[in-house]
Amino acid sequence: MTASLLTVARHAHPSGADVVKVGGELDQHTSPHLTEVLEGVHLTPGTTLVVDLSGLMYCDSTGLTVLIGLYQRTEAAGAPLVLAGLEKELLRIFHVTGLDELFTLRTTVEEALAL
Repeated sequence: MTASLLTVARHAHPSGADVVKVGGELDQHTSPHLTEVLEGVHLTPGTTLVVDLSGLMYCDSTGLTVLIGLYQRTEAAGAPLVLAGLEKELLRIFHVTGLDELFTLRTTVEEALAL
């Protein structure tokens, strides 16, 4: 799915995990598209959801809110959530806001799937 400056692609990994790759800019204008894709992911207890943010160039507070909402949804479903590939600036935002304590963060999708 593509929306102006955001790309979102979802696929099932052979391990059974769902992987959602996000690229471009995640802000108040593009976040509804990501939300729509994430709401389409069927969460089951014990099945990992990996959100690959390696292609994300920009994320504002609206984007962070979408990710926090996803965290709450995965927690309620008992489905592990891992965010992978955060670029340096986004990782700094996660550290400053304390979100690095909330989310499981990994450098790559492969590392996230090795959990």
